[in-house]
Amino acid sequence: MNEIKPDEIYTTEDARNFLKVSQRTIKRYLKAGIIHAYKVGGRYRIWGRELLRLVSPEVEEKAVGIYRRLKEKTKKKIEKW
Repeated sequence: MNEIKPDEIYTTEDARNFLKVSQRTIKRYLKAGIIHAYKVGGRYRIWGRELLRLVSPEVEEKAVGIYRRLKEKTKKKIEKW
C-alpha cells in the first residue's frame, strides 16, 4: 500500500500495515477513539482521511504540546513536595 486515499475505506489490517503497528495497538486506538471507525458486519471500517489525520504533522505537534504541558505541571507538583 503506497498511498492512502482520503475517500477510500480501509480495514484494520490495511490500517495496521500503513501505520506499522500491531493488531493490539489498532484495537487500543479504536477503543480510545484515537481512530474513528464504523463497524460493519462485526468488523471495523476506517476512512482514509482518519488515517491521514492520525499521521499528520498537526496531530504530532499537538501531542508534543500536551506532553510538554503535562511534564511542566508534573515538575511543579514535585517541587511543591
